[in-house]
Amino acid sequence: MSNEPITLSAGDAEATVLPGNGGRIGGLRVGGTELLRQGERYGCFPMVPWCGRIRDGRFSDGAVVHQMPLNSPPHAIHGTARDAAWRTARVTADEAVITYDLVDPWPYPGRVTQVVALAEDRLTLSMSVETYESSFPAQIGWHPWFNRTLDGTGVEIAFDPAWQEERGDDHLPTGNRVEPKPGPWDDCFGMPDGVDVTLTWPGLLELKVTSREQWAVVYDEQEAAVCVEPQTGPPNGLNTLPRLVTPLEPLEATTTWSWRRP
Repeated sequence: MSNEPITLSAGDAEATVLPGNGGRIGGLRVGGTELLRQGERYGCFPMVPWCGRIRDGRFSDGAVVHQMPLNSPPHAIHGTARDAAWRTARVTADEAVITYDLVDPWPYPGRVTQVVALAEDRLTLSMSVETYESSFPAQIGWHPWFNRTLDGTGVEIAFDPAWQEERGDDHLPTGNRVEPKPGPWDDCFGMPDGVDVTLTWPGLLELKVTSREQWAVVYDEQEAAVCVEPQTGPPNGLNTLPRLVTPLEPLEATTTWSWRRP
């Protein structure tokens, strides 16, 4: 099937899926209000086969060291799939399934499948990475850009992490876990019971970002948007906490954004 834009609808919610632009969610409108920052690099993009930064763009798989392009010098950031065209596998009124085959510069063959499912009060994103050949380390995550202001009302961010990954001067975790600090943030937090972050635009909308995964990067240093990024491991995780994709065991993750209005 083609990689043309897809529009999903459920109740008064509408989501736009852009397979041709990195498999990202281009927009999410609830009652006519756009929740995601607009622009070809914004919306919500999948981070795969890694999340955040890889130190110096290098990761090891056994004795082999692989070099990724330094797209955020001196590091490599956010995977390769957001810069590629995905294919549409299946579409219904409220669900889209899109796929991406891993290619150079990623050194291992594999397939990524993303399912985007819209309901009247939630959007669920599921992703899997599978291989039928060599096993390899990988990560899955999502990078949504939520509008900081809706109809003139600023967002409030609430979450209760167990720890914060100490961030070094190079923006990468040092390996130390520290007490969570007040924002502004561009930091990774640990939530062993699952990601649970609430964004509230008082009087307008409450949106909860949840996932069974244990890590989320929260970024609120930009005037236009805030990001809550559930992921299967911390930044530089291909080196520090790799998850292995094998022919028998894919890597899978899901996040749900659920909302309610007062």
